[in-house]
Amino acid sequence: MSDDVSRHYTRGDLDETLLDALARNGCDTENLKPEDLAPFDEFHVRGHAATSELLDKLEFDTDGHVLDVGSGLGGPSRRLAQMQGCSVTGIDLTLEYCDVAALFAERVGLADRVNYQQANALSMPFDDGSFDGAITQHVAMNIEERPGLYTEIARVLKSGAQFGLYDIFQGQGGDVCYPAPWAETPATSFLVPPDAIAPLLWDAGFEVISQRNTTAQGRAWFQAMRAKTERDGPPPLGIHLLLGPVFKEMAANMVRNLNEDRVALVEIVCRKR
Repeated sequence: MSDDVSRHYTRGDLDETLLDALARNGCDTENLKPEDLAPFDEFHVRGHAATSELLDKLEFDTDGHVLDVGSGLGGPSRRLAQMQGCSVTGIDLTLEYCDVAALFAERVGLADRVNYQQANALSMPFDDGSFDGAITQHVAMNIEERPGLYTEIARVLKSGAQFGLYDIFQGQGGDVCYPAPWAETPATSFLVPPDAIAPLLWDAGFEVISQRNTTAQGRAWFQAMRAKTERDGPPPLGIHLLLGPVFKEMAANMVRNLNEDRVALVEIVCRKR
């Protein structure tokens, strides 16, 4: 299963694809700025806005060490290091994502505060109580063993540490339309309804501090993106660079899934008991 998920996200030449696109857009690829990467380095609905809203609710110490589970290209972890000054370790199942994230961290001058390594979120290579906090965004939908995910995150956190998550959940409008950005078929997609999450987190050792449904904001975000594309044409930089030719179908299905309540977006902040 993990191999299938990793293959879904692996492009094989992602570093070259992204660097070439950045250069064509007038960026100095040897000395990048976070805003250069913003169009594609946060692979979740609403991108930077969703990350900022989640981080605003979390209180991580400037000298703390935070874990980003499913760190992707590293946008959220770099933003966290910049906003709150802490050090961040990101793990991702996809080795290519870890390599590109490390490359970008070096070229924006944050390699001393963020690091990335390939790892399975169900069996992380860290000691108990290693981290002062954790985040994860749009990752759990690829993990069948959801209780095991939250239990493993709780294991590597210190007592009282905060954990923020922002994920896609099963909606009430029917089956999900595939291919979707996180899975081409239901074989690697494991959504749960929003009301199932609090008991799962509690059993893993967390207490929920806040839970917020942001599905309406997600719909509005896609509507704004579509209007901008119709007005200005396709953007030179964006998530389409990560997904390749199937992006249009995946994006159309994601819009349908949101509009027809087939999926829901939920942000949760909790604390290890």
